[in-house]
Amino acid sequence: MPHDIIMPALGMAQDTGKIVSWLKNSGDPVRIGEAIMEVETDKATIEVEAQADGFLTDILAGAGEDVPVGQAVARISENAAGNNAVPAHSKPSQNEQTTPSDDLPEGASVIMPALGMTQDTGLIVVWHKAPGDPVSADDILLEVETDKSVMEVEAGHDGYVAAVLAEAQEAVPVGATIAVISAEPPTSTVSRSFASEQHQTGNPGSQAVIAAPVKANPKPAIQEAPETAARVASIVPGGRVLASPKARRLAREQGLDLSRLAKQSAAQPYHVSDLETLRALPPAAQSGISSAANTTPLHISARVPANGIEDFIRWFAEDGNIALQPAQLWLRFAAAALRHAKQHGSDRLVIEISTPSLQKTQYANCDQTRLTQPETIDAETVADLIMRDLTGSLLTSVRLTAGVAPVLTIGREEASYVLGLDFLAGQLTESEAIQFLTNFAERLQEPLRHIL
Repeated sequence: MPHDIIMPALGMAQDTGKIVSWLKNSGDPVRIGEAIMEVETDKATIEVEAQADGFLTDILAGAGEDVPVGQAVARISENAAGNNAVPAHSKPSQNEQTTPSDDLPEGASVIMPALGMTQDTGLIVVWHKAPGDPVSADDILLEVETDKSVMEVEAGHDGYVAAVLAEAQEAVPVGATIAVISAEPPTSTVSRSFASEQHQTGNPGSQAVIAAPVKANPKPAIQEAPETAARVASIVPGGRVLASPKARRLAREQGLDLSRLAKQSAAQPYHVSDLETLRALPPAAQSGISSAANTTPLHISARVPANGIEDFIRWFAEDGNIALQPAQLWLRFAAAALRHAKQHGSDRLVIEISTPSLQKTQYANCDQTRLTQPETIDAETVADLIMRDLTGSLLTSVRLTAGVAPVLTIGREEASYVLGLDFLAGQLTESEAIQFLTNFAERLQEPLRHIL
């Protein structure tokens, strides 16, 4: 039986999703749980999985296209030919949603969003707005937990919270109305539990809005304390800046420093729309600290026994007949350590590896790809980290000034790796640099524990 693949929804404020890339070609065989495309929203870049075994056919949207949430983009068919006809799926726009019963205030309905085909309900973790509170479309209204993640749901409308139809810690069916936002201040508000409403009306809830399965980031969701989970107006402890993956990626590509917004007490987390505010800051205000301080070269180093990597490579060769090079492990460990230190979440991380002969290759998301098949990048891009391999030369270590990105140098001295991290003050904080190099060194020392 054919299965349509539709654009998934990550929240009430999401109208469309951009197809970043197709991971399978039309006619390719696919299996349940296999990633078939990457989708980008303002919240995250996610992998969409196949919900059935079969063949990918009838692709209706290409890479780079924005597709409305709920609309079919392809089909999984029983044969590679397909039938070149995918039924049009649509979902009511936010403005078309109406309140579910006459005893509620007039306004736009907020429904429980769908994160995947296997999601029947979502658990309301906490409400950030109370009945009667004014809200903007991008205000965080509540947090919802599924078996995959905890996500923030934006209001999606300007107005006032006129009704809250489910309590915290209640599980609500996907597609059911959980709140009403009115355009004018309500004369009276409604607040009740979802269970009591269903008991009174006998209504099992609205039909679920179906979305394709979403492969969540394997890293557990970061849950802020209730008083800081909404947009905050300062840098969070540890100097971390809260921002959506898309905003981080665009800021990195455009050479913008999101921490400058935090230094100006701009409310977090930052989204793409906040980048305009960042661009508008005058140079002096943007810097927060002097440019000289930002370009101060810093260095830390470490020494790690090499036998951990050597034993792991030997074990892979003898037990699995798989030939590994040390650099394949370095790439994976460096990406994982940097993602952890910088709190990059699901952001794309690019690592460049170079040798003394100036040969260099760039890789993307080495910690999220197969160990033996890191994803190379053809086009030149700004790397998040440059890894300099000195192990094949007579050099054991160097200390140079970092350029566009921090530089991790790996040398070899007898039975040990000699590690050096050169960075500028504006690229990594001291705590981030120490955390990164410590994490990387620990992975080199015990690779089996970190791989498995």
